[in-house]
Amino acid sequence: MATAPESGKGGPSAQLVKELRDRTGAGFADCRAALVEAAGDIEQAINVLRKKGQAAAAKKAQRATSEGLVSCYIHAGGKIGVLVEINCESDFVARTDDFQRLCHDVAMHIAALDPRFLRREDVTQETLDRERDIYKDQAKQTGKPENVIEKIVNGKMEKFYEENCLYEQHFIKDEGTTVKELVDQAISKVGENIAIRRFSRFKVGEMDGAAPAAAASEEPDAPVPVAKP
Repeated sequence: MATAPESGKGGPSAQLVKELRDRTGAGFADCRAALVEAAGDIEQAINVLRKKGQAAAAKKAQRATSEGLVSCYIHAGGKIGVLVEINCESDFVARTDDFQRLCHDVAMHIAALDPRFLRREDVTQETLDRERDIYKDQAKQTGKPENVIEKIVNGKMEKFYEENCLYEQHFIKDEGTTVKELVDQAISKVGENIAIRRFSRFKVGEMDGAAPAAAASEEPDAPVPVAKP
């Protein structure tokens, strides 16, 4: 529900700023500015912060990330384990609570939602062709015209990316935020570029689906996708 700025004080109340900080993790000054821009509407202020985070991330996206952490998460009494490497620009940021919390949250998310790929660009052509053929056959059974079938297939492909690519999945602790937006928020907060480089998820009794690391030797800063058969 929208909350107007505290009257007579020329800005949002400290309580409202605190609520926004608790919900987004952004700094005090950024939260206050977002609430002023959103006329005290906390939901709109969250959107303002997200857009600023995305803009900050875009500016820093080309900066090298040669530091970072390998983080782990063990779940279900030791039945599921995750290793994830997340990179940043400096060792100083890698040692901060904010960065370590991000690493933990991403590892926990991977344990819960089991992404097959890091980004949509990492999905193999073989997988794309197979999924598209399946969706096209399903759509044809509806008897709709070809142009409508193509729209249905494209929509299902977007859903496939959303469900199977880590960056496009909805964050397990906040379904209104994608993992990419979570990373963008961290970039805005720490002031450095951050990138999830690679991950592996292990479950007792399952085959390991780690992809070969040949691409990493060709382009050191490129993330290595992890695909499962």
